[in-house]
Amino acid sequence: MTDPATLWHATAAPMEPFTALNGVTETEVLVIGGGFAGLSTALHAAQAGTPTVLVEAHRIAFGASGRNAGFVVPNFAKVDPDAARALLGSRAEALIGMAATSADLVFDLIRRHAIACDADQAGWIQPAHSAASLAKAHDRVRQWSALGRPVEFLSAESFTRMTGAPGWLGGWIDRSGGVLNPVGYARGLARAAAQAGAVLHEETPVLKLQRAGQNWRATTPGGQILARRVILATNAYVGGLWPGLARTFFPLRVFQVATEPLPANLRERLLPGGQCVSDTRRNLFTFRFDAQNRLISGGMHIVSAGAERRVPHAIHQRMARMLDLPDLPPLAYAWSGLASVMPDFLPRVVELGPNLIAGFACNGRGIALTTAMGRELARWAAGDPLSALAIPTREAKEIPFHALSRLAPNALLPLSILRDHRESQRRGI
Repeated sequence: MTDPATLWHATAAPMEPFTALNGVTETEVLVIGGGFAGLSTALHAAQAGTPTVLVEAHRIAFGASGRNAGFVVPNFAKVDPDAARALLGSRAEALIGMAATSADLVFDLIRRHAIACDADQAGWIQPAHSAASLAKAHDRVRQWSALGRPVEFLSAESFTRMTGAPGWLGGWIDRSGGVLNPVGYARGLARAAAQAGAVLHEETPVLKLQRAGQNWRATTPGGQILARRVILATNAYVGGLWPGLARTFFPLRVFQVATEPLPANLRERLLPGGQCVSDTRRNLFTFRFDAQNRLISGGMHIVSAGAERRVPHAIHQRMARMLDLPDLPPLAYAWSGLASVMPDFLPRVVELGPNLIAGFACNGRGIALTTAMGRELARWAAGDPLSALAIPTREAKEIPFHALSRLAPNALLPLSILRDHRESQRRGI
């Protein structure tokens, strides 16, 4: 099976494939899914001495882990510490601490295992497009700095000087964030997990999962796996493996594009420090560079018909306008992927049956949070109770009218764009 046609798959260091499962095997823990969550789980479980098998239906980083923008962001997408405390009470502190240090964990793993993935812990910046979002930036700095995090408020002048991008009112930076090639990172985690003793199989979809006495039996095209504990680490790519699970989150399709490399004079103006940027709009605007000076951004679609052709062109035009780049080089790559979005925008573990759990953490923060989630799931794999994990266990509640409500983010996009424009039009962005 071929890899997706993304920038990251085209430029990451190659990896020898892991063979598909053939025959019957037994293990203590079975991890289903070869993205960041599954790979981090397998790595940490194997390092703890827990016999672990990981299976991936396609290739490592085939799903969202290989289709994102490569942002390493150590926080929740829409929820700050005070709001998390209001929602979770005493369970919040461990989760907040996990999120706050999640980027540090990613870059520590990269250094420890010598992972070649163009990693740069230069910081993540969130600029404000409106007066209300600027006030929120002040509050976010207050909340995260109280936890000892390396965050700082940015005035409009500081933001423009740091990024070379005009028009925003200011914002804030978390200097522990950064960028990487997500496919290179995932392949590095896979190698590290295998070296630690985990057994990995690619092109091994689980067709059926059922109880077999005190174990679980996973049936694949080439054989079976008997495991005492099973972890679903598929996020939005769960498919029909477990009935109803796909109706507990919103699957959000996001497009990403990368230009041809920018000329040196333009690259020197924009993000000379190598940070990544995602602003406060409802119709989020993001940008960063890769190691070859390609400019990368993303966006959503309103109508799915023709989106593969239409949306990348619209993102390219938006980059040229927002960053004052009338001669922006043409696109070299365009791709899309699915993210899982929870109604409360917080990560969770779902207990599906005896010794069977699923972990969901993306919400637009997949690289950092799923890596940290994997470390927590490995504790459960080693025997710790779910109540001891930093991630709260939540009931797998199906979202009412899921078939219609899952369309809401795209259907409401025109209204979001209009509201963003009204709030920021005086600044020309």
